[in-house]
Amino acid sequence: MAASRYKDKDAGVVLSFGGQWVSWSHTAAAYLAFLSALVVGCTLHYRKIVQNEWYGYPDEWFPSVSAAIGDRYPERSIFMLFIAITSGPRFALVGLWYLLTAKPGRALPKAVAIFGVVRTLTCGGWTYITSTDDHDWHDILMISYLVFTIPWTVGCIALSPLNAKAIRYRKYLATSFFGTLVPLVYFFIQHKVHRVPGAYTTYAFFEWSLILLDVGFDAVTALDFDTFEVVVRDVKGASKGVNGSSVPAAVLEKEKDKATGGVFSAGFRLGEALDIAADVYHGFVFWSTLTSVGLVVWFFPLWHMGISGYEVTILSSVAPALLAIKPLRSLVVKNQRLMHLLSLAGVAAYLVEEPVYRLFVVGFGVAMSCLSWAATLFSDSVQPARLEARILAWIIGLLMSSVAKFAWYTNNPIWPVMHAANGGWNGTGLVLGVLAALRFTRRAPLQVENPVENKSGSALLSALGIGGLFFALNSLLSDTSTMILWVWDGYPIRGPVSNVHAWYTIAAMTAGVVMGVSKPALVTTWTAYGVGCLGAALLTLYQQWFGYYGALTLAAYLMAISIPMISSASKKSPAVTFGLGFFIYNLMSLFHVWVVAYAFVPGGPLVREHTDWVMLTMMLLIGVGVFDLISQQAKSGFKNPDRRRPAHTGHRKYHVGALGVLNVLFLCANFLRFPTNDYKPYHGEDRVLTAGIWTIHFSLDNDMWSSEYRMRDLIKELEIDVVGLLESDLQRMIMGNRDTTQFLAEDLGMYVDYGPGPNKHTWGAALLSKFPILNSTHHLLPSPAGELAPAIHATLDVYGTAVDVFVFHSGQEEDVEDRRLQSEYLAQLMGSSTRPSILLSYLVTDPLQGNYNTYVSDVSGMHDVDDTDDDRWCEYILFKGLRRTGYARVSRSTITDTELQVAKFVVPATEADRASVWTVPKKLRDRRVAETEVPEGFKFPDMFKGEGVRGHQYHVFDEPRYYGF
Repeated sequence: MAASRYKDKDAGVVLSFGGQWVSWSHTAAAYLAFLSALVVGCTLHYRKIVQNEWYGYPDEWFPSVSAAIGDRYPERSIFMLFIAITSGPRFALVGLWYLLTAKPGRALPKAVAIFGVVRTLTCGGWTYITSTDDHDWHDILMISYLVFTIPWTVGCIALSPLNAKAIRYRKYLATSFFGTLVPLVYFFIQHKVHRVPGAYTTYAFFEWSLILLDVGFDAVTALDFDTFEVVVRDVKGASKGVNGSSVPAAVLEKEKDKATGGVFSAGFRLGEALDIAADVYHGFVFWSTLTSVGLVVWFFPLWHMGISGYEVTILSSVAPALLAIKPLRSLVVKNQRLMHLLSLAGVAAYLVEEPVYRLFVVGFGVAMSCLSWAATLFSDSVQPARLEARILAWIIGLLMSSVAKFAWYTNNPIWPVMHAANGGWNGTGLVLGVLAALRFTRRAPLQVENPVENKSGSALLSALGIGGLFFALNSLLSDTSTMILWVWDGYPIRGPVSNVHAWYTIAAMTAGVVMGVSKPALVTTWTAYGVGCLGAALLTLYQQWFGYYGALTLAAYLMAISIPMISSASKKSPAVTFGLGFFIYNLMSLFHVWVVAYAFVPGGPLVREHTDWVMLTMMLLIGVGVFDLISQQAKSGFKNPDRRRPAHTGHRKYHVGALGVLNVLFLCANFLRFPTNDYKPYHGEDRVLTAGIWTIHFSLDNDMWSSEYRMRDLIKELEIDVVGLLESDLQRMIMGNRDTTQFLAEDLGMYVDYGPGPNKHTWGAALLSKFPILNSTHHLLPSPAGELAPAIHATLDVYGTAVDVFVFHSGQEEDVEDRRLQSEYLAQLMGSSTRPSILLSYLVTDPLQGNYNTYVSDVSGMHDVDDTDDDRWCEYILFKGLRRTGYARVSRSTITDTELQVAKFVVPATEADRASVWTVPKKLRDRRVAETEVPEGFKFPDMFKGEGVRGHQYHVFDEPRYYGF
């Protein structure tokens, strides 16, 4: 305790002490709470607290924080005692920090103080509600604590008083804290998903490091609080802005700006923040509309099985070419508010029920959106800071679209294929879109009649670059799972997984945006372009993590180069740079689809299976744009683009804040979607495996609505344990870069194998299973003339027995030789397995005729699920080494164009049963029995009998068939 230094003012003061003791008492109590629990726990219950759900000692030998503080008495009580003592100094610390940093007219100190209070409350939540008490709430509160730690940490650095030592310590501790999160998540995944022995011990060390670093970061306040005396009096004047340090204020300000990137150097204004929020949301609406047009166009050739004529709607994006007409350009620029409001037709299209008219409304919305954005960028190009703000909003809007799609399982909630029945938020999105458009256009255009165009560069070269860039952004970055599925190659998992690692893509995109703004000199070089090309090559040529590293490199480069490239294009003729640019974008989009749709389009065989050509062309186009940028720099005499940065960059802090918020929202969604891997079959007590095959028609129903919810309901109600999905690869622009299997797997509680990825040029085959997938391999069957035939060969752990499941999609009817070669290949593949096996397939053959006799043969060893069913042509279920007990055909309603076929099998429990099932005579194996003879667990649900529900009923036989032997 120290007496006040102001003796003449201390009358009546009984006790006073320096403010730094608040920090020290908080630090001591917090460390004592955690470390005492660790010591007592290891002393009394060591083996119990190192035990986790998979392993114990000696595989795991160090306890996690949760195990040490919450699983046993008395360590739990000791911890709670000291953590309760910590709460007092903790709230006092937050209060003193606010008093130290509060200045008239500044909102940031208030916001940081609120974050500090909420962070303290969530800390109490996860420490008092342990994982043993309630695992879900413990995790929710812990994640919330980490989320609120981000703005608290950044805010404390931004508001740090002019104290060189404190600033330096905060930088080191914050960097270490957030850097530790990466290995922490990695080893948690190794433990939780891959069940690696010892991974949880390593995870525990990083978890304890977070505790030490987190408390240490708050302990740095002791270096600032010595300016306070309690009862609270400012004894040095630091809270009034006086610099008590021997280091010059200018040097300290520079150090502080370096720590924060300079984004907090200006004050916070709510109006400016709302401007940026509106701009980013309007950018989100643009990308939502642009990515939807291909999806609604795709619906028509899908049903026509060829060119429908409606494909011309994709050219709606070339509307900026109309700006070549000067009177029209003047009209558009002067009436930007009206044009941007008209672009919302793409969001309002969900109100139109008829697919054709909905397509036309979306096309109109895309035309207005591209036209209005091109006009806005051109108009604002004379003011560098305003132009940069518009471009950042446009690019961050793409990132927001990717975040929203992740949260909605790869569907965008405001797409015209969404509505309330399938999870759409179209109405909310439209209202927010109107408000955002009104605020986005509240400033008058900067140039109208006498445009100032950039003469130092080529509009044609810029258009080529813009076309390649926009194609790259849409085809690769409009969904976080696209590039992950490019490098996916089956089980065991050896690379990234969409619902676990997708944030890495968002992080790379975020880093690219920051790099493009802060280091344009680095971005607009041939070296950076070469790095981007290297990333594209790795993504194209390699799988697993190595290929994904290339994907992350390419993602960062594309986002970074977007800012200078769009900025340059905005200063030239918008009719050429954006009109021609979007035309090239459309040509690339067709090229991108032709490589897989070659069997249905004119000239298709010329580009068959040449994704590598698509990637090469894309990077060459971007290279042309880079050449134009570098040429402009050389002609203007500026070798370093950093010298021409906008003079007013106050908007950047808000854009950085938007990036931070979007990353936090993504991580929250990532936490909610984290796989549990504890899935159970429907009738495990009877050792029943219910298998199904369904051609899902790219998850668009007959009325052009996304069909995942309806599919989920039918699969769940039929109690299917293993289902093969065909026509399931949606990771192309024309299909919206979606992945239906993510929603189905997570909602139904199933493991998933996506099958051959989008760069394998198939229409897709996927496998969902309640049983763990031990191993899976992907096959592309011989297809010399027609479309590629994908197959999955997976081995499942079914009640302790290894069972092989084959999912297969044969070629089209027109390609007879392809189908013959494919039948021979698949028969050999199935015959190579000596394990019990099931084929879930699309064979394109009549029962008992032609290639059927290759699939069902001595070579394959497979039996037809019911060879008396002569009404089939496409879907078949075959099996061997299992007891078939039931078979049913369920009508599709309007979900797709193909029914769902389902079969039930019993996996033999004993070695004798497993051996006998292989030698059962056909007559006995095919013996049909009445439903009354079948155990309850073997039966199909009654709800689909008669007229069924929602248009689904048993058909062809009018009821399921049952078999017994």
